[in-house]
Amino acid sequence: MKKKTLVLGASLNPTRYSNLAIERLVRKNIITEAVGLREGTVNGVTINTEMVDFENIDTITLYLNAKRQEAYYDYIIDLQPNRVIFNPGTENPELYKLLTKNNIEFQNACTLVMLSTNQY
Repeated sequence: MKKKTLVLGASLNPTRYSNLAIERLVRKNIITEAVGLREGTVNGVTINTEMVDFENIDTITLYLNAKRQEAYYDYIIDLQPNRVIFNPGTENPELYKLLTKNNIEFQNACTLVMLSTNQY
């Protein structure tokens, strides 16, 4: 089964990093899901406004600041991803503790850099 990524904090704005991440994930043939504030489609990926119970999420890449992440703590843990990527500006020690407690790996990294250097 191919690994699947959830972009949490997805944006329809083509200048936002979450939008670029969706584009590059799709280009790398990574199955991509997205949750954001506004419904729409980016590069064939539907942005959902609800916390959809996606199955088999390998990675969640965050594009929400620490305060906005609080509403998603249970959602992230319930999805049981293998890892969560905290992109620059999304660092959150409180969530790090919750992830560690639930045996979910996390990284402070940039998804765009990881994809461009084949470290994703």
